[in-house]
Amino acid sequence: MDTMSGILGSIAGGRVLDAATGGGGFALLLADRLAGWTEIVGIDTNPKAAASFSAAAAGRPGIRFETRDARATGWPDASFDTVAVANSLHHFPDPSALLAELFRLLAPGGTFILTEMHRDTRDPARKSHVLLHHWWAEVDRALGVEHRETYGRAELTAFAASLGLEDLVLHDLEEDGDPRDSEALEEVGRAIDAYIARVKGTPDSERLIMRGEELRSRVDRTGFLGAPGFLAVGRKRIAPHLPGVNSKSDTTTS
Repeated sequence: MDTMSGILGSIAGGRVLDAATGGGGFALLLADRLAGWTEIVGIDTNPKAAASFSAAAAGRPGIRFETRDARATGWPDASFDTVAVANSLHHFPDPSALLAELFRLLAPGGTFILTEMHRDTRDPARKSHVLLHHWWAEVDRALGVEHRETYGRAELTAFAASLGLEDLVLHDLEEDGDPRDSEALEEVGRAIDAYIARVKGTPDSERLIMRGEELRSRVDRTGFLGAPGFLAVGRKRIAPHLPGVNSKSDTTTS
């Protein structure tokens, strides 16, 4: 059993929120891996997310999508027993404000789940993913889309610690795989092609296209594996706590 599945399988979800859910991939992972749940709600402001989420969750009662801004949801305090945000912090200009809003929605004693890719790797194939992601983010920004480069692991640790969660546990995640897998390499090539097509006509298109081709050559040399991941899981204190105030918590790494 992989680390993510093992951790989620120990959590009784209750009413679950998946913030910035996109197409609902992590929401469905929660549905399949949590020890139990009563309802799973995915929220996003991307106009394409609703259709993708609904298609992915078709035939799955109790899983639904709402168009809401994760930074200002409009729900009352303590609306959810489990709150998750997966691979989305780098899409927000102020991650601390996002986390504070999501923390507000979590009921005392409830579980907070944060998972995010990070840039700290020496593996050439994983570094290729990191560098590609940074280029994709730069292309998005050229098109007016909020998208940052990946954070370092220490930064993600600080974000998680700022919430003052009890029993906070940190895990490192790395997908196994073949860096020369032909299907994966073809998919990466299609992604590079798509981003090059998107950026044509922008003021900085020549440089960005050149960078994309440089990264294509790098992938040819190094292969490709998913960037390293970070998973933080903890419980909201029963006693009141203000996010950002340091507190003692035990952390382990696996």
